[in-house]
Amino acid sequence: MTTMTAPVPDISLDLALSLVAASVAPVLLLDGELEVVAASQSFLEQFDVDPGDVPGCRLADLGGGEWNVPQLWSLLKATAYGQADIRAYEMDLKPSGKAARHLVLHARRLHHNPERGVRLLLTVADVTALRASDRQKDELIRDKAILVQEVQHRVANSLQIIASVLMQGVRKVGSDESRHHLRDAHQRILSVAAVQRHLAGSTLGDVELRTYLTDLCRSIGDSMIRDHTQLRLTVTADDSIAPSGKSVSLGLIVTELVINALKHAFPGDRDGTIAVDYRAQGDGWTLSVQDDSVGMPADLEKAKPGLGTGIIRALAGQLGATIAITDAAPGTRVSIVCDPRSSPLS
Repeated sequence: MTTMTAPVPDISLDLALSLVAASVAPVLLLDGELEVVAASQSFLEQFDVDPGDVPGCRLADLGGGEWNVPQLWSLLKATAYGQADIRAYEMDLKPSGKAARHLVLHARRLHHNPERGVRLLLTVADVTALRASDRQKDELIRDKAILVQEVQHRVANSLQIIASVLMQGVRKVGSDESRHHLRDAHQRILSVAAVQRHLAGSTLGDVELRTYLTDLCRSIGDSMIRDHTQLRLTVTADDSIAPSGKSVSLGLIVTELVINALKHAFPGDRDGTIAVDYRAQGDGWTLSVQDDSVGMPADLEKAKPGLGTGIIRALAGQLGATIAITDAAPGTRVSIVCDPRSSPLS
């Protein structure tokens, strides 16, 4: 009597078929010849495939042949031979008479009894809408950058017009005090324009302070120092990066302090140096502007604060920093110090 042996069930295949049937994502189960063993319902619906066409159909023949992509075919064969896994392979599916779809594919060989044949699990994600959204975002960012650039040009032009109007006023007024105030306002408009011009050349996000302060001071020196062998303006800074808002405040402070030193620290065409320095210490930082000329006046405490002093105090307050003025022997050192461990003085 012949004994009949029941066939050994292919547990891994049964499990793969169950996964495909339960999947809510488009999934195909392929054999080593890249014929379709099973397809998830979501694959059939999303890619308009008739369920009756699936069994025994080659992947390349699905639909109208749009899946017959040589590069995909080569990658799947390499995966079948155990030479590779397909991870996030992107391709355009171009059905006849329909819009192209951008897909991301993942494929891997299933580990089971090799005598049962090769099995590949192929998952498909349609990212057409996502890519279109990304392109739209890129276009919006590009449009925004163009708009910001246009606004910056308009601001620069407006500042130049305002400065010109102020200079015309200087020529017309008869009072020396009025001329002084108009010139002071004119100089501050130019300082704001200098800050704006250098920030316009930077990114919209963070700013590298060494380059920014160096370019800013070079611009100030070119416009206000007649003899660079007589007066020197130097900048030293570490590798700090600062948000654009903080950079604007630092640039305005430096501009005010440097202009003040150029106007008052070197009477009688004295030689000298103005040194700008920025250093970060942990979460804190110190900005200093120091000259080596006549030094602080004896009646400094009695001196009436000017417009520049008010601007510096306001900007330092916005940055959560304190102001320290010390005798540099010779000269004067103004330090703007931000120390998170202590509260700023009012």
